[in-house]
Amino acid sequence: MASIKLRAVVALAALALACAAHAQPAAAPKKPAAQARNAASAPRDAVTADFEKFRELMEDASPAELFEAKGEELWKARRGPKNASLEQCDLGLGPGVLKGAYVRTPRYFADAGEVMDVERRIVYCMVTLQGFKAEDLAKRPFSSERGTPDPVSLVTYVAGQSRGMKIAVPQTHPKEREAYNVGHEIFNFRAGPWDFSCASCHGEGGKRIRTQELPNLTSKEEAIHAFQGWPGYRMTGGLMHTLQWRMNDCFRQQRFPEPGYASETIADLLTYMGVNANGHVYKGPGIKR
Repeated sequence: MASIKLRAVVALAALALACAAHAQPAAAPKKPAAQARNAASAPRDAVTADFEKFRELMEDASPAELFEAKGEELWKARRGPKNASLEQCDLGLGPGVLKGAYVRTPRYFADAGEVMDVERRIVYCMVTLQGFKAEDLAKRPFSSERGTPDPVSLVTYVAGQSRGMKIAVPQTHPKEREAYNVGHEIFNFRAGPWDFSCASCHGEGGKRIRTQELPNLTSKEEAIHAFQGWPGYRMTGGLMHTLQWRMNDCFRQQRFPEPGYASETIADLLTYMGVNANGHVYKGPGIKR
């Protein structure tokens, strides 16, 4: 327990120092106009309801399928300095076994000695099996107008192999339980110029930002919303994104320094949210507004 607290304190203290360095020296930080507000007594927003209906219709012809197909090509292709495919990549169920792998991560990997989510593990395999350099992959990790990085398509392909399966993020290894506890600390850590945490928006029910309802990710009933539809095709930007991007963007919106790509911090946070969502059925890559 002491090592867990020390690890969390060190990580969060570093975030707090970085946030302090970025904060403006104003007398009192103003709350954003779009700050989450209680809407427990308000009716479901008509815009949100209409979008959900539209998204259900679009799921039958989701653009995510194009990225799944591209990911399959990349998975099987011999690439990199070692001219190897990823077909021997072990995502936790044995080399090359993809069925059910996505819904069973993050998890502990003995060969790396770390807890990894799917994207972090795929990057690990691209480095160890194919010879790519981690620092090169981190230079452009997320989708943009410049294109879709290979790991995004690969994660989308792997996630598609768990469609219709129940989320079952393991907590059997001590490192997995440690990751959950540290992730819980990160989720609730408040700092930055707005004194925000993940829990500020997602720690209780009945909140929203503008027309966007905010699920309570600490609730067993609503925790699935952290995973459902990711990887997701964002209709507002026309880009495919993974949970790595979603977590980094949440840090950005809190005015926190963004964690490094495929970092331990994100793996811990996803472990916490994934365990909370255990038992729910994952519907696969989808569409996000």
